Amino acid sequence: NYPFVQSGDNDYYLHRSFEGWYSDAGWVFADFRNHLDGSDKNLILYAHGRYDGTMFGTLRNALQNGWTSNPDNHVFLTSTESENALWQVFSAYRIPTTSDYLRTSFSSDEDFENFANMLMSRSAYNFNTTVNKNDHIITLSTCYDEESRMVLHAKLIKRSAK
Repeated sequence: NYPFVQSGDNDYYLHRSFEGWYSDAGWVFADFRNHLDGSDKNLILYAHGRYDGTMFGTLRNALQNGWTSNPDNHVFLTSTESENALWQVFSAYRIPTTSDYLRTSFSSDEDFENFANMLMSRSAYNFNTTVNKNDHIITLSTCYDEESRMVLHAKLIKRSAK
């Protein structure tokens, strides 16, 4: 339940609050390359995985059997000033630090489908969800530890204007 923000780079909100003041906790922010009008094929959100469970602190739960076995966890809502969107999780994994899952644009439908297939193949759990060229996805990314990231991907299943 955090509003997300965006700046001209992916560093500013790592150590700044929603208001822009210095904060070790940082804030939830969209990748600077994303257009927030819903046109991007992959909306990327980052936040610190706080041990107190704030920000993306509970994201690592997506690797636990209790979380994956509850289908209610596989769908989540995002809300902006103009729309509500429902997303269905299709991939969750821990990975050594890399940036190959952090793409916002694609050269073709085939390029996007190959990207989505790579993301699904990494998943620690089979969510029985497919992604095709017409889908839009969201990526949630946070640090798992000093050397790896916790990543969750979901596809848009419903968008409605407010």
